[in-house]
Amino acid sequence: MTTTGIRLHAPAPGWSIDADVVVVGSGVAGLTAALRCEAAGLTTVVVTKARLDDGLTRWAQGGIAAALGEGDTPEQHFEDTLVAGAGLCDEEAVRILVTEGPDAVRRLIATGAQFDESADGVLELTREGGHHRRRIAHAGGDATGAEISRALVEAVRARGLRTIENALVLDLLTDAEGRTAGVTLHVMGEGQHDGVGAVHAPAVVLATGGMGQVFSATTNPAVSTGDGVALALRAGAEVSDLEFVQFHPTVLFLGPDAEGQQPLVSEAVRGEGAHLVDADGVRFMLGQHELAELAPRDIVAKGIMRRMRENDAEHMYLDARHFGAEMWERRFPTILAACRAHGIDPVTRPVPVAPAAHYASGGVRTDSHGRTTVPGLYACGEVACTGVHGANRLASNSLLEGLVYAERIAADIASTGLHARVPQPLPAAERPAHPLLPPEARFTIQRTMSRGAGVLRSEASLAEAADRLDRLHADARDALDENGKTAEPGVDTWEATNLLCVARVLVAAARRREETRGCHWREDRPERDDTAWRRHIVVRLNPDRSLAVRTTDTTDFPPTLTQAQEQ
Repeated sequence: MTTTGIRLHAPAPGWSIDADVVVVGSGVAGLTAALRCEAAGLTTVVVTKARLDDGLTRWAQGGIAAALGEGDTPEQHFEDTLVAGAGLCDEEAVRILVTEGPDAVRRLIATGAQFDESADGVLELTREGGHHRRRIAHAGGDATGAEISRALVEAVRARGLRTIENALVLDLLTDAEGRTAGVTLHVMGEGQHDGVGAVHAPAVVLATGGMGQVFSATTNPAVSTGDGVALALRAGAEVSDLEFVQFHPTVLFLGPDAEGQQPLVSEAVRGEGAHLVDADGVRFMLGQHELAELAPRDIVAKGIMRRMRENDAEHMYLDARHFGAEMWERRFPTILAACRAHGIDPVTRPVPVAPAAHYASGGVRTDSHGRTTVPGLYACGEVACTGVHGANRLASNSLLEGLVYAERIAADIASTGLHARVPQPLPAAERPAHPLLPPEARFTIQRTMSRGAGVLRSEASLAEAADRLDRLHADARDALDENGKTAEPGVDTWEATNLLCVARVLVAAARRREETRGCHWREDRPERDDTAWRRHIVVRLNPDRSLAVRTTDTTDFPPTLTQAQEQ
């Protein structure tokens, strides 16, 4: 294992605690992993960037997909997932997901999650894009994530797990052999711990969520700054398929200059029969796919963008007036309130929608047990690339993936005896190895990425984005090399630096993949090319902070270091 030696410029830890496992993140993946580790007798600490109940899971509207309905089977779920993934899904990873998924959902229900049921006590299931059957379990109509988060947070508090809230994870600690030894973190505000500290542990589980804030308009909250992917890269881990960022087709359009988190209009609205129309009321998805508005998300997003271009329009419309007030209020109360808060009543008029950055199908490369290429470092949920999603995530598979693979990670840590090792972290280098960007660089990165690496991409747009990002990187590096100065350490500068790291990797991978596949749409390479590109792009960070980009020989992932050692 070769480590980079790169860490963010930060004060030395002023406090430390010890644990068997530290879980970073408090969404469905993080809290499930923590609960399972604690149940196995492991001393577990949960670190989360905001409050415990502020994980990204609570923003999920549609639901969780699993073969739970009459007549549905894991095999059908398997086939739908492979089709959506456009030839790049890892079949073993998908098979694990769909076969272990139903029981994992039942365990989630046993933990306390309450899903919507019919009058006779049967789960209410809906459809979303890419699914040929109703297999999406939901809660509170369109508040599934909030209900799952509530149940898991209550379970964590009832079990008395140690938690550190309002804490931004900084870097992975490693020992002399390059094995995981814990993390450094910065606690924002007063509490039991304050400022920069460390959790020493031989196992670290990254469940930090996504990186949607790398774009100007996204469905992700402000905390989604790619911290987990950036940490893993600095630690020497490999990331894969980061070019496959899913743009949700139906995000409430708030104007051409709207930035930051935008309200999501769940795919479940289309699943219940809403239609996509243009300004003239024409259903433009008919004839583009057998499932029309319920085609996989990449196809719907492309259909919207094409119609916008044809009509010289800034957005399209989602028409669900035929639902009526009662159905809107019962089935989609959260979306109804969000629309009305912005002056739009979907009961009486179509909702203006446009695609926005939503979900990263790629991430930190793992094996089927969530192990990364760094011994002792695990990843699950959106931060990970298990191979489940391929080139385009199937709707509502994300919550299920977090649930299933979190359980597998906890089982692996408990069974391998990894927790018995006493970590001996190496001290930080005296001189900061990674310069920090000023806070305002965040907006430059976001606008650069939206212009050059958004829904529509080309070699020209990506090259321009790469040039702008390289200049930001070079300016910060040169300032450090010439006079030892860098931006003042703090949450804003650490986040901006993490965003630049993941943006550079995303653009490098998107330039390398000279085809259109899934949610990666190259205008200059409009065709899918299975002969040359039915394979993965893997990136790691070199010690000099340059990127090492390679393409796998086949569609199979190469084994992680841990797998190779076992063979």
